[in-house]
Amino acid sequence: MQSGQPSRTAWAAAAHRAAHQILEQGRIFSDPLALGILGPDAESVAREAEARPSSLAMRLFIAARTRFAEDSLAAAIQQGVRQLVILGAGLDTYAYRSPFGDRLRIFEVDHPATQSWKRERLAHAAIPIPPSLTFAPIDFERQTLPEGLAAVGFDSAQQTFFTWLGVVPYLTEEAIWSTLAFIASLTGGAHVVFDYSDPPHTLSAEARAYHDRRASRVESLGESWVSYFEADKLKGKLLSLGFTEVEDLGPPQIAARYIPTLPTPRPERGGHILRARKA
Repeated sequence: MQSGQPSRTAWAAAAHRAAHQILEQGRIFSDPLALGILGPDAESVAREAEARPSSLAMRLFIAARTRFAEDSLAAAIQQGVRQLVILGAGLDTYAYRSPFGDRLRIFEVDHPATQSWKRERLAHAAIPIPPSLTFAPIDFERQTLPEGLAAVGFDSAQQTFFTWLGVVPYLTEEAIWSTLAFIASLTGGAHVVFDYSDPPHTLSAEARAYHDRRASRVESLGESWVSYFEADKLKGKLLSLGFTEVEDLGPPQIAARYIPTLPTPRPERGGHILRARKA
């Protein structure tokens, strides 16, 4: 991400969500605001996606991780969650279409430049900001996550759900574990959903080639992938932090749950979606 500029990868993720609404009719994940928040170029984004068949895998993965996160959140609300923190919110639209109203207080965390850009997109699309939403602009070079959340009224004693989608691969392991340690330290209990990838050297030749093409593209945007994890080691570290429940879906599980019509063989390694809970 360039200084003073909104995240280019946030735009790309939003474009994938919007394209899914047209090209797959939102079958995995339905978002009635995904097109509107992109503005007048939304239809052209879908046409461009259709013209690039190689984008299908990433589009379906982004749809699946969003569906997984929102399904997990709905279940957690039944268990007493009353706060949602969206880390790296980008153009995520959940806060503007949440079915829970005042039952769920929502905090959107992002860089000030990206958040300012999002407010412009919301205004342009005439999407109202609900009273349940609080923006938490945080420049992580100058402020920590606990400090930024405390400044906007976050209640650390409340059971809280964190979504952290499309962010972890761009962070150092130090930053990742610092954030997860903070989430695990919350006295009221916490849940977190994030995505990550298996290390490139463990991928098949075809998957490695696809990864390398994607990695080169995001690097050209100034937002390189930095961190990868082995599933077993990641789970062990999460448990050592105090998380008591870990659900990790790798490519076969994601395909079976959300994309059962995908042709076989399905890749064994690649992108994962993970949910962890600390009671």
